[in-house]
Amino acid sequence: MRLLVSQPNHEADLGQLKEELKTYSDHIDAVLYPEGYVLGDNGVTMLCELARQYRKLIITGYRDSNNKDRALIIDSSGDVILERAKSPMNERLYSPSAVTVGKMSIGYLLCVEILQGLEGLEGQDSSAGKLDIIAHPIGVGMFSDEQFAEWIREATKIAVKYNAMIIGTSHADGSYRNCGVSLPISYCMDSHGQPVYISKNDIRSRIINLETSQCRILGE
Repeated sequence: MRLLVSQPNHEADLGQLKEELKTYSDHIDAVLYPEGYVLGDNGVTMLCELARQYRKLIITGYRDSNNKDRALIIDSSGDVILERAKSPMNERLYSPSAVTVGKMSIGYLLCVEILQGLEGLEGQDSSAGKLDIIAHPIGVGMFSDEQFAEWIREATKIAVKYNAMIIGTSHADGSYRNCGVSLPISYCMDSHGQPVYISKNDIRSRIINLETSQCRILGE
């Protein structure tokens, strides 16, 4: 599987996603976009139509009518195959956080759920079997270098524990609780916890071959 990993700005019309699907459709099988990139039920409907039109798996998160972030995976037929609320901090990870697509089992962590993944993912839907990859949509960039390092450490431990590649990405803009500090983050750790790439303040999109761990930076 070839996965497009993007760090868009917050936008209401899915403009970057539409453009990247149009441009790179022949080169990818799936896309990973940040938490909260999609707005409301109308946005989810639009996303389902795009998934169906381009026959792509779409992994992201959306903000509902109550302004709450929710998990979202849509398959290449345009059907929602994973949807749930965001897990509260200091509680067990909500289910479902794993889904099977074809022969691939995908784990899912939504933003700060990275701090719950070491224990939470092991209790997920047994029908998904061993996880092949873990997707990690992130809302905004890190508010400090210390947070950036902490989340990369957690991702590394999760990759090793589940023997699964983990890939995360944030928006290019915005900051946590409007604190004014944002370090856009995108990363991919292989199933041994070794970095395929770790990106800070580099908002270029990438295409990752999940079988070979080869990474192509778009625009180079």
